[in-house]
Amino acid sequence: MSLGPSSSLSNALAADARSLNKLKMQAGQATPEAIRETAKQFESLFMRELIKSMREATMKSGMLDNPGSDLGTDLLDQQFAVQMSGKPGGLSDLIAAQLSRQMGVAMPQSSNGAAAGTGALSSASLTTLQRASSLAAYGANAPKATDKQSSFVGRHTEAAIRIEKETGIPASYMVGQAGHETGWGQFEIKQRGGAPSYNLFGIKAGAGWKGKVAEVTTTEYVNGVAEKKVAKFRAYDSYDESFRDYARMITQSPRYAKVTEQTGSALAFANSLQKAGYATDPNYATKLSRAIETTQRLQQRTQVVAQRI
Repeated sequence: MSLGPSSSLSNALAADARSLNKLKMQAGQATPEAIRETAKQFESLFMRELIKSMREATMKSGMLDNPGSDLGTDLLDQQFAVQMSGKPGGLSDLIAAQLSRQMGVAMPQSSNGAAAGTGALSSASLTTLQRASSLAAYGANAPKATDKQSSFVGRHTEAAIRIEKETGIPASYMVGQAGHETGWGQFEIKQRGGAPSYNLFGIKAGAGWKGKVAEVTTTEYVNGVAEKKVAKFRAYDSYDESFRDYARMITQSPRYAKVTEQTGSALAFANSLQKAGYATDPNYATKLSRAIETTQRLQQRTQVVAQRI
């Protein structure tokens, strides 16, 4: 397969400054040819990113990998992307149709009497394409989640979504923190006799707590040193109560006033919780943000699969 330079932009990917400038000049001409080429380039860029993400998900051998081989692979991926793009009935047809409508350019008629680039993809085909790309993107970047993590996220997401609607705290943040606090359900706090406490967030029972209590041995960090201590924790009648009590504390306690301002980023949210003294573990923010990210990816996979069914 030849990877040498080509005089035709249609045989190259507009990923360098010269090609991009040429593409801009063509697009500015507002001709059917320029619109088709622009659409093909958009599809090529999409395909290249898809191939790249799939390669990144593949474990490298480490024996022959080097900057030179990476460059060669990238060039090969560009060529693959170009060759897979611009096919009749593909994504570029849909893009061309949209561009032609926006620019007011009449596309030439195809052999079946329809304007080229219009109606090539039905709404059903487009939906299938969108779902396929979502599945491919997720598959390429899928987390190495355990069965316990997947089960835990699936079991508690619905309750967390209900509390999110009431409080504004993202469901993925709450489920991720609950997973981190309980070891994804392996170390949930138990009451005397083994009854569940439904306490997913390790919230302690202070002097003002009037509800049930569970006493367990926990790990506390004193001056960075881990120590075992017996502590009292709140106990509830359901997991919904646990989520609601956690959200109430975060949104109403002055101690966590700044936490609710950091819901735009998992890491910022976790750092804010640590600064507010939610936990004594010096690495709490890092661990929590990873748990939240795992939760988000698992929830995304569930949504994609649900759309596919």
